[in-house]
Amino acid sequence: MASDAKPLSDRSAAGGRLRRYAQVTGTMSGLAARLAGERWLGMEVDRSKHAAELAAALGGLKGPLMKVAQILSTIPDALPREYAEELASLQADAPPMGWLFVKRRMATELGPDWQQKFDQFDRQAVSAASLGQVHRAQLGGRQLAVKLQYPDMASAIDADLRQLGLVFQIYERFDKAISTADIHKELSARLREELDYQREALNMKLYQLMLAEEKQVHVPQQLSELSTSRMLAMDWLDGQKLMGWLETGPDQTQRNQVAINMFRAWYVPFYYYGVIHGDPHLGNYSLSPDLSVNLLDFGSIRVFRPEFVGGVIDLWRALRDGDEALAVHAYEQWGFSGLDKEAVKVLNIWAGFIYAPLLEDRVRPIQALRSGTEGRELAGKVHEELKRIGGIRPPREFVLMDRAAVGLGSVFLHLQAEVNWRQLFEGLIDDFSVPALKTRQQEALTRTGLPENLAEL
Repeated sequence: MASDAKPLSDRSAAGGRLRRYAQVTGTMSGLAARLAGERWLGMEVDRSKHAAELAAALGGLKGPLMKVAQILSTIPDALPREYAEELASLQADAPPMGWLFVKRRMATELGPDWQQKFDQFDRQAVSAASLGQVHRAQLGGRQLAVKLQYPDMASAIDADLRQLGLVFQIYERFDKAISTADIHKELSARLREELDYQREALNMKLYQLMLAEEKQVHVPQQLSELSTSRMLAMDWLDGQKLMGWLETGPDQTQRNQVAINMFRAWYVPFYYYGVIHGDPHLGNYSLSPDLSVNLLDFGSIRVFRPEFVGGVIDLWRALRDGDEALAVHAYEQWGFSGLDKEAVKVLNIWAGFIYAPLLEDRVRPIQALRSGTEGRELAGKVHEELKRIGGIRPPREFVLMDRAAVGLGSVFLHLQAEVNWRQLFEGLIDDFSVPALKTRQQEALTRTGLPENLAEL
């Protein structure tokens, strides 16, 4: 008779996860008590020290909550500055699970004879992250990457999202500048999507279609016969990680070329199809010898309403021309509502900083964003102004859009790229129209097999 008991290693892992949750909960409870004392009793809280404790607790989970923490660290004012800076330092890589685990998981996905379906399957994972790990394999001379999800991730994500809700509740007790309700909804929806590898395979097909004309961007092909909802087999794309490539001493021309290729890899899909890769993490792409970009992960994909994309372009035009009415219209297209003149003025301060590289028609480096002193100071100013006027509620779609922009900005900073960002941008939007984007988007989703109403979900 088959036993329902989990293998010892799985039970130990579950027990360890519960202990780590207890640590996180204890840290959160301590934060709540300290913040209450700060607010009502005038006590001083050492936020930097407590932020370090929180990062240590979250980092120990090596799971979805850690990934959420990284995302939150890139959203303006979703968390206090001290906490955002600590959480940004968390690494996505986790120790891989061992061979016994891999054999059990592969047998569950492909059957007990799974090893016979490959000519070669490496025992050691080449990378491991918060939701799964990747192994290299071979079939018929074809080099493969096999992405294998950890067990019971759905339950883990549900538990992690409850912890995230607690983080938000605590934060909003003492700071009303940003309403986090829609941020939580968006992160919940996107994280659950990442668990469905069949959905990721469709995302991969979508990117193959959208980037078919981009010769400097490569997307792997999936092997459907060796893929399931929790295991994904695809082509192995040879390439070098960005930081390793930078250590080889590339010249400025090479750095600029990589930046241009990265820009097009992310923003051709956005401005032509309303789709963005929401996780430009350094582990999610590599560079080929000719400096073309290999995209490697398609779990965090966001489809936007065409009107939202139109709002992004309208806001650029509004800032360029000093058109306040058009700026209000752009924010409304994004999903903001009830904005008065003061709120628009505050939002424009931040937008002017983010859009700065697109407003100057010259070769220049990217701005320092939040990782630089100027960005942090400006974020602090915007945050205080938002509190003064009673706070705002960012729309759901803003979360991954902002994450992608900041993540790419970080890549351009590493590259020390100096290009004419405005010319790159204008080259993508010259003939933009919302109806044309809507048509292209619907056709692409239909051809890929994704729901046509995806932008509304």
